Amino acid sequence: MAECLRLSQLLQQGRAEDYPVAFRHGTTSTVDFAAFSRSVAAWRTAFAAQSGVRWALYSEDALEFAAALFGAWYAGKCAVLPPDILPATLKQLRTQVDGFAGAFPSQCMPLTPAAEIAQEAWHLLDETAEGVVIFTSGTSGQPEAIPKRLDQLFNEIGTQAGLWRARWDGARILATVSHQHIYGLLFRVLLPLALGRPFDAYRLNFPEEIALFAAEAPTVLIASPAHLKRLPQHLDWAAARNHLRAVYSSGGPLSTEALQLCRNVLGQAPVEIYGSSETGGIAWRHSTDDAASFWHLFPGVTMQTEDESAVVHTPFLRTRAGYVLNDRVRQTPSGFELLGRADRIVKIEEKRVSLTHIEQILLGSGLLAEVRVFVLPGERGALAAVAVPSAAGWAVLDAQGKLALNAALRAQLTDAVETVALPRRWRYVWALPVNAQGKTTEADLLAQFDARRPEGRLLSHDETQAVLQLEVADSLPYFDGHFPDAPILPGVAQIEWAIRFGRELFALPPHFLRMEAVKFQHIIQPGARIRLELGYNAGRGSLSFKLLSASATHASGRIVFGAAA
Repeated sequence: MAECLRLSQLLQQGRAEDYPVAFRHGTTSTVDFAAFSRSVAAWRTAFAAQSGVRWALYSEDALEFAAALFGAWYAGKCAVLPPDILPATLKQLRTQVDGFAGAFPSQCMPLTPAAEIAQEAWHLLDETAEGVVIFTSGTSGQPEAIPKRLDQLFNEIGTQAGLWRARWDGARILATVSHQHIYGLLFRVLLPLALGRPFDAYRLNFPEEIALFAAEAPTVLIASPAHLKRLPQHLDWAAARNHLRAVYSSGGPLSTEALQLCRNVLGQAPVEIYGSSETGGIAWRHSTDDAASFWHLFPGVTMQTEDESAVVHTPFLRTRAGYVLNDRVRQTPSGFELLGRADRIVKIEEKRVSLTHIEQILLGSGLLAEVRVFVLPGERGALAAVAVPSAAGWAVLDAQGKLALNAALRAQLTDAVETVALPRRWRYVWALPVNAQGKTTEADLLAQFDARRPEGRLLSHDETQAVLQLEVADSLPYFDGHFPDAPILPGVAQIEWAIRFGRELFALPPHFLRMEAVKFQHIIQPGARIRLELGYNAGRGSLSFKLLSASATHASGRIVFGAAA
């Protein structure tokens, strides 16, 4: 069993030069401790030559991220970890940081590792220093910046290492979650470094990748509910089951159905981690039988409850005052239960409305598999619902249309909630949108009501191909003025749809580079039902698209993306 190191001593104490630190799935490349140390030193040199303390850090490559993170710490810098590099995020970051490092667009003038490394001995990191700023997931409202001292992070890593060290012994680490968030940062990068377990520099995006790469060697999988509740049972999971030492999940409790799916497919239920960006880890559970088990507090964490309200005290907080949870809690002799979000009570026209209660009623109809209800922005306030229909729900949509399904769901609510609490707008999707942390944010939900987004259905999807059926409604804004007497769908809209759905379904590189072999062969008119076929070549960063109907092929081409603008 590898020695567990305090991360403030990781480079000072070190490991053997040829000790494996990380690998990249799909390749034979393994990075040893000597190479990792050189990479940290190159980043330390680069950061040390810069003024300013707060530096935005972003990289999809977990190994490069880890080297840059430790390089920043050894240079006395604080790493600000944005969840993405979208234009709105970059605009907000510019007011909060002194510079950018890593895989940011060229206009940010990002810092890169130094070519010539300053020869300096490794010292003990100052654990009282502010090490990172992370962001809440923004499930309600705007994401909030949360600063963390190094001792907060390292104390939690010490606690987690004590609990899971035996499970992780001899295993390598695969992950479906981003290290730009607290759970991925801790479990995908820092905990493997402390325990001396090699981690995958790349993130897994599809179940097929999990089944393939977990089958190669003893594996610990760091996942989220968004991935685990959609594991396809038709894949060959036998080899992966034999190699999976443990599976972890965080970002929300798994349902009883999802836990059973994991047992059927993976041969085990995941260890679920409960916590938040503010508190770090609070508790864990491992549901080994058909029922979801109680949550158990991590060592050093205490909880006081009153009328289902809970305050936790944890060594991973900056303050001793405790933290009031946003979840309602019931304590029992066996642990505690989560009863739903306390902050999901909203006021609609002065009426108190429980969004959780509405969702439970809608799910009880049998017409929906998943649903999220939220308040639409605006002065009056009204509810909207984004829902994944069940097989019965899709049957109603196919046979009777959207208005009929809307009416059937409203009828379920009529006797249970005030009229003002009936959702005014509905959007039916094949899956709830999730971010890199596996969480559904209000911004993601609101984006489903973008007037430019066509309604449709995902017919098939794997890591290289997807097929969608889209409804070209006459209400789409693209038809305004194009043309008044004979409206047609502009080619720019067709390209936008290919990119929009391509980004939702594949891990496309961040920047558009060019278009190739684009053809517009037949016009698309309002009321058409279109089949969109997408193909993704990860090696080329190329997204191919084809728009077809029963009568013609309307458009086709390729769009190439890359890591740099």
